[in-house]
Amino acid sequence: MMPGRLHLYCLPYSGASAMAYARWRRSLPASVEVLPLELPGRGRRFNEPLQTDMYALAKQLAAELSESLKQPYALFGHSLGGLLAFELAHALRQLGMPAPQALFASAAPAPSRRESHLELAQEQSDEQLLLRLRSLGGTPAAVFDDAEMLSLTLPVLRADFLLCGRYRYYRRARLGCPIHVLGGKADRVSMDALAAWQDETADDFSLEMFEGDHFFINACEQQLLEYMFGKLRESGRDLRAIEA
Repeated sequence: MMPGRLHLYCLPYSGASAMAYARWRRSLPASVEVLPLELPGRGRRFNEPLQTDMYALAKQLAAELSESLKQPYALFGHSLGGLLAFELAHALRQLGMPAPQALFASAAPAPSRRESHLELAQEQSDEQLLLRLRSLGGTPAAVFDDAEMLSLTLPVLRADFLLCGRYRYYRRARLGCPIHVLGGKADRVSMDALAAWQDETADDFSLEMFEGDHFFINACEQQLLEYMFGKLRESGRDLRAIEA
C-alpha cells in the first residue's frame, strides 16, 4: 500500500476471489489505490476455513484492516460483497475506526430488504448451486465443463450462499458516510430494494442504474469506475488535495 493515496477496499461477490477486481488497478487514476480484500478460503487464503457467519466475517476483516487504516479509504462490494461492505463499515465503527469516505453497494438489495435470500439458509447441493450459478449469469461457460474448477468453486459458493441466507438484519445507528448504490437495469434486484439503502446513512445517498443484468460491472466497467471516481472526488477533500 502506498502512502498519500485513497485506499479503495473491494469485497468480492459470491464464489469470487480478490482477482475479480484486478483490472481496476489499471483503470482508476493514480490517486486511488485499489485493494481487493481476499476472504478466507480462497486465493492466497485458500488454507483458511470458509466463513458462513456474516457478522463474524465482518469483525475478522475489521480487525485485520484496523492496523492499516491510517489514511482515507472507501469500501466497494458487489452483490454479497455489498452486504459485507456494509457490515464491515459497522464493525470498523465498533473498533473506533474513522468512517469511509464512501460506501459503494453494487447489485445488492438493502440489508433490510433481503427476505428473498432466506431460502439460502440451508446448505445447497451441487445441483442447486449449479442451477443458481447459471441463472445469475456472469460465469464463463467453460467453467461448467471443468470438473477441477468446479471442485474449487462450489465449496466457496456454498459457503457464500450460507453467508447470505443466514444473515439477519438488525437496526443500528446510521452510518456516517455517503452510500452510493449501483444497479443493473435488467437485474432481478428491484429499484425499491436498492433505494432502501438510503435508510442506512446519515450522510449523502445516490442510486445509479447501468445497462445490463446482475453482472453489469463487467459490461459497464469503465462507466462504473468513472462514476465511482466522481463520487469519491465529491466526498473526499483529501482526494482532491492529492490530485492537486
